[in-house]
Formats: sequence, structure tokens, C-alpha cells
Amino acid sequence: METTKTHGPEAGELDADRGPDRTGDDGATDATAPGTAPETAPETASPGTAPATTGEPQDLDDPDDVDEPETPGSADAPAAPAGVVPGAAAVVGAALGLASLTGTWLGTVLAERRQLIGQINTSSGSPAQQIEQIYGAPWHTTAAVNGVCALAALVVLGAVLLAGRNAAPWVRAVAWGGLALGVLGLCVAAGTWFDLFGGLPSVAGTPVSSGG
Repeated sequence: METTKTHGPEAGELDADRGPDRTGDDGATDATAPGTAPETAPETASPGTAPATTGEPQDLDDPDDVDEPETPGSADAPAAPAGVVPGAAAVVGAALGLASLTGTWLGTVLAERRQLIGQINTSSGSPAQQIEQIYGAPWHTTAAVNGVCALAALVVLGAVLLAGRNAAPWVRAVAWGGLALGVLGLCVAAGTWFDLFGGLPSVAGTPVSSGG
């Protein structure tokens, strides 16, 4: 099979026609200017592959990066100091126990009022009635007020000792002291009410003179 070779102007025209085709086959390297680096497309990680590490270890134990769980209402309502409520209750109970022994201003006022009422009611009564209303009734009124204070002290201090088993030592010491005062004050009030420490004074009967 014979091949024919073209020479002259026709061969130059064929080479010129095939020149752009060779340039297009070479790709982007022929299109770049001399002295410039070829641009590469950014690499995208395929799904399921781990991101590449930079060689620096990640600090997973940094406390600033860990979110601490917040309990509801912890930021709004500050916690009350432990021991304040039991301590205050113990002091109040001890004061009530002491008042049941020494008396209170309320008891004094009520006793004087009862005495004034007795004087008004017995202005024309017998001596026994006057003693009962002027002396006995105020005495019993004072005993009743002191007994109420003693009972209140026993209730408050009993609640402190039962509920505050893990309270501070001074709280329990004050509570036990106030409880002892309350028991003693209740006994004194009961004795006063029932006239155990002394009965009411009596008036001897006057002799009746016979006419004649």
C-alpha cells in the first residue's frame, strides 16, 4: 500500500490545522502562563471519612470547654445557709422556756386587768368573794399565761431536736437547755393554777352579837 507524503505549502497548512488539537489535548497545563503554578481544585472529604488532623493533639480535658449541667432554679434562688433555721428556732424556744418561769409583760397586764374587774364586781360582796376575785383570779391568770409559754417552748424545741439531728452542737445544746426550762416552767404553772404552793387566804368568821 503506497503512502503519499505532501511537501511544500500543503504540508504546512495541515500542521497548522492540527496545532490547536494538540494544544486542547494537553489540558490546562498549556493554558497557564509561564512562571505561574497551576491551580488545583480544593479537595472535598467524601462522606464517612474522618477529617484530617493537623498533628496537634486536641485538649479534651479542658474544663472551659465542658458545659456543666445546671439544675433548675439554682441560679435564681440562693441556697440558705445551713443551721440558720434550727438555730433561730432553738433560741426562740429557749426564750419561751425562760419566760414561763420569770413571767411576761402580757401575763402582768392580764393579771392587773383581772384584779380590777374583781374589785368592781365585789365592791359590796363578802370578804371571801373579794379574796377570790381580787387575789385568786389574777394569780390563776398569771399561771395560765406562763403555762401557755411553757407549752409553746416544748413544741418548738421538740421539733428542733427531732428535725435537726444533724444540726450544729450549739443548736442542740440551746434546744436541750430551753427544753429543761420549758418543763420546769410548765410544772410551776400547773402548781400555781391548782394552788399547790399555797391556798387562798381565808377570813375568820366574826361573832354575831345577840340583841338584848
